[in-house]
Amino acid sequence: MLSTPRILSLALLVALGRGDDGGGLPASSEAAISSYGEIVHASYADSLAEAQAMDAALDAFVADPSETTLDAAKQAWLAARVPYLQTEVYRFYDGPIDGMDGDPEGLINAWPMDELTVDYVEGMPEAGRINDPSFEISMANLVSANGAGGEADVATGWHPIEFLLWGQDLTDPSMAMPGQRSFEDYTTADNADRRASYLTTTSELLLSHLQELVDAWAPDTPGNYRAEMDSVDPAIALQRILTGMIVLSGFETAGERLQAALDAGDQEEEHSCFSDNTHDDMLYDVLGVQNVWEGAYVRTDGTSVTGTGIEAVVRELDASLADELEARIQTSVDLARALEPPFDLEIQPGNAEGNARVQALIDSLRTQEMLLTQVFVELGFTVPDPE
Repeated sequence: MLSTPRILSLALLVALGRGDDGGGLPASSEAAISSYGEIVHASYADSLAEAQAMDAALDAFVADPSETTLDAAKQAWLAARVPYLQTEVYRFYDGPIDGMDGDPEGLINAWPMDELTVDYVEGMPEAGRINDPSFEISMANLVSANGAGGEADVATGWHPIEFLLWGQDLTDPSMAMPGQRSFEDYTTADNADRRASYLTTTSELLLSHLQELVDAWAPDTPGNYRAEMDSVDPAIALQRILTGMIVLSGFETAGERLQAALDAGDQEEEHSCFSDNTHDDMLYDVLGVQNVWEGAYVRTDGTSVTGTGIEAVVRELDASLADELEARIQTSVDLARALEPPFDLEIQPGNAEGNARVQALIDSLRTQEMLLTQVFVELGFTVPDPE
């Protein structure tokens, strides 16, 4: 299923029985909301910086294609995913990433991807817009093409770049190898020049969308989303924050990304199926929830942004629930770390140990979702419905 926004109307997020001043909320609420803004901006800034480094590596690769420059581009893509995945907890509440006024998430991280809409696949050497000379490769045309042929017609973002670097993963899962695209696809192969153009144009587009998110959360910027978040009724701000944590934990990660893949037992269902990076996708999504809980984020340069987390709000509300959530979120992180790459081997039918590791993470995230929903209820909020 395409990871475009499961938008939650703010009408569903109106606090029950609370005044416009957010009266009755725990005293730490405003500090937690402020810290959240700091973490969001820092992690989006890191995502942009790492994507810029990736863009430079892609430019170097297409200028001089070789095994060495291709590997450097792959490593840059993997590094750029680390901060970005930790931002996915900021979704699902009509914010800048997937709000009603625009949809950059669907242009940034949509999946699953029907790769034959982008480039050749096994048995179809002329598939994809790259091999269609009538399609002009430009940023505007790629935006228009995204989703034009259905949800899986993903033309932009992280996963087309991933596919253009690794290619299809046609190896047996037991070999623990990702896709094996050759650098010669950018030298002597048909439409090598168009392939290079598609790769760099998609990267430029990704940078523009990440810049939008950095700007939306920049501090001391009148009229941007950060300013609105700081000035809105604290009850509304808390609902938004908790909604992201609830929906990412349960519906999105436990359900769409893990349970669907485990049930299918098919590598085509995994989130980063070309690079075999899905185990890290799951880990950093779960760490993103922990960042918001703790009010802390470790930046890519090793420095930390720290403040008041949602944990402090919950502890004032219900200390026992806070203890339970603290332990559960850490358990989810530990279980995500325990996933063994490649993820496509973990979900293979008959791999009892691998299947059990995935199921354990699913179960923990479902419990996490339930506990976070309990916080929602205890605060008197309407429980979000991602469907």
